[in-house]
Amino acid sequence: MNSIAGAGLLFASSAALAHYPLMECWSKGDIIECQAGYSDGSKATDYAVNMYDYDDNLIAKVKTDKRSIATFKRSADEFYIVFDSGHEYPVEVDGVEINEK
Repeated sequence: MNSIAGAGLLFASSAALAHYPLMECWSKGDIIECQAGYSDGSKATDYAVNMYDYDDNLIAKVKTDKRSIATFKRSADEFYIVFDSGHEYPVEVDGVEINEK
């Protein structure tokens, strides 16, 4: 019985240590920058970040740099940006949510 309780605690501990992806985007004129990372503060370097139109067509695909930043030229059409780190859920930021920095 103690081994079952111990296994449950071990599982709960590993779940508590899990981290989830985050992304924040801002604009500088016609340039959009998005910083991707994780809830534990770690960076997401060399990860794909994609821009899609509202019909789910891929507009642009870039990779994060050594600072975990992906840079796009603003689309004339409505768009959203996705950081999919391969964890449970991708992060999406809608173009209308992006403010000037």
